[in-house]
Amino acid sequence: MATQGYVQTSLIWVAYAVAVALAFIAACITTFIWQTPRDRSALVTTVAIVALTSLLATVFLLPVDIALVSSTTTTHLGAKKDWATPDRVDNILLTLKIVYYSLYSFDALLCLIVVPFSYFWFEEYDEVEEQEGNQTFGSRLWGAFKYTIAFVLLVVIIFLVGFFVPAAGARGGGKHLDLDFFKRLLDENHGEKALTFGVGLLITLGTLLYIVYTGAGFALFPISFIKSAPSVSAPQLSENTASQLEQNRERQRQLEMRNAGRSEGMPTKDRRELEALAREERTLVRRERLAAEAQGEGKGFVVRAWNKICALFRPIKLIGGILLIVLALLIWVSMLITGIDKAANSVCKEHCGYILAHINVFQPMNWLFVQTARAFPVDYVLMALLILLFFSASVSGLAAIGIRFLWLRIFQIRKGRTTPQALLVATVMLALITLGINYAVAMMVAPQYASYGTQTFCDLPPHHPLGRPDCSDQPDAVKPCSEWVSSSSRWPLETQDVCTPTVMSTFLNRITLNWPFFGAVDFWAQFAFLGIFLIVFLTSLFRAPKLNMSDIDEEAEADEEEGLLATTGRRFGATWQDITGRAKNGGNNGASAGADRNGPGSPA
Repeated sequence: MATQGYVQTSLIWVAYAVAVALAFIAACITTFIWQTPRDRSALVTTVAIVALTSLLATVFLLPVDIALVSSTTTTHLGAKKDWATPDRVDNILLTLKIVYYSLYSFDALLCLIVVPFSYFWFEEYDEVEEQEGNQTFGSRLWGAFKYTIAFVLLVVIIFLVGFFVPAAGARGGGKHLDLDFFKRLLDENHGEKALTFGVGLLITLGTLLYIVYTGAGFALFPISFIKSAPSVSAPQLSENTASQLEQNRERQRQLEMRNAGRSEGMPTKDRRELEALAREERTLVRRERLAAEAQGEGKGFVVRAWNKICALFRPIKLIGGILLIVLALLIWVSMLITGIDKAANSVCKEHCGYILAHINVFQPMNWLFVQTARAFPVDYVLMALLILLFFSASVSGLAAIGIRFLWLRIFQIRKGRTTPQALLVATVMLALITLGINYAVAMMVAPQYASYGTQTFCDLPPHHPLGRPDCSDQPDAVKPCSEWVSSSSRWPLETQDVCTPTVMSTFLNRITLNWPFFGAVDFWAQFAFLGIFLIVFLTSLFRAPKLNMSDIDEEAEADEEEGLLATTGRRFGATWQDITGRAKNGGNNGASAGADRNGPGSPA
């Protein structure tokens, strides 16, 4: 039996390792797709990939946590398995705690020190100064480090505050501390208390970002599958562009012919109109080229085949969007039910972050996870997909809203157009949002399942003093585990040995109990999240998608600029190419091709 326990726990950790490997691949693909090719930095790319992988590894640890504690209990009997001795369970929890603390510390280190240093390192780069030899590696390193010192001091201050300031929950002395569950949460050393304060502060900051970005993205992400804006490869766009281009050139010919015989030259009014028409023609030519490339003209067989496959699976994408909307609404209803239940029935209210003894109202998501747990490992896969949905919604919200300060947009997040600075800032924001997602999933979406998994206990007395309760003949006495199980059970000592809370729920409850302010803010922020989701969902549901031609023109102009910059190599020292007049990567061919596309009468 002991061998069986080792095999089961090993398989869970192997599955987690595979998930982390897939997360690394996804982080690489995401980073290279979103960042701009023109201003890539090896350090920025590496930091972004490592940070995204660490974030996904952190969120994927919750299903592993639930799976490990659930594997120690026989669900239909409400008893620990033979191999799940107290020492084995303590070793499992210790391993989880080490991994959790390591990932959280690493995420905090990335957010507060590594990413800011990478940001300032990139900002310190000056190509002209480096070419002239005025900027050395040491000067650039010191320039980045002196700005990062402020973030290092911030980390030290947060740690010292958490280390020396007494926990508010420990000073409360409320009646809710009489429960053994809360007493265990308060039993920690100063190092754990400092880490609890730091992570609690970051969770609260991340929850504020989670309200705006995840709330909006949670509504926009499913709808984008169903009702996306018309593609630039649509035949109607190509026809409209060709018609506008023809009218533009005809009007230019009329102006030139009307003023061809004038000795005093073209009037000012006509000259201004002709210049405006020339600028509009260049825009239309870029738009026509972009539409042709999107259709696959001049592309290889693989690109054209991929476009056909995307068109073929468009109905499946539509069905997937409908299913995601149903799932999003189900999650919304479940969070609303949990929020109302906690606000009304929590024994300790704001003193412990509205911890709920047990679910008093039917909660769809929690029920779904408990039912799917009968078919191992469906519930763990669903939990991983649920967390991935929240993470994808956060990315979608970042792309839709951008990085803003109040109403001012600082950076824009777009595929192939994201600058290194925007990529680093978005990475920090995603790290903070991930902490908020962990709280929402564990405390609101499926609180009982995230706290105890599929664990149950037998609410019967043992047959003899040293024995264990036996519910094999009375299945009705098997009850699900909860925070209040030790006080509600008639035999609390036996029950306490059976029910093992997940490390994540214990850590979050410790934060909300020791620092009630964090718990209150995190809890009531969930209602703001539900409100943002509802507003954005209803707005986007009844608003028709529009094709933003200014964005298309901007992308086409950026592509053209990047092509010209790539032709000259973006190097001031390309002396040989300037002398010979030949671009290294076939720039003459690209220029002639562009001239052919513009036509003989088009301005350069």
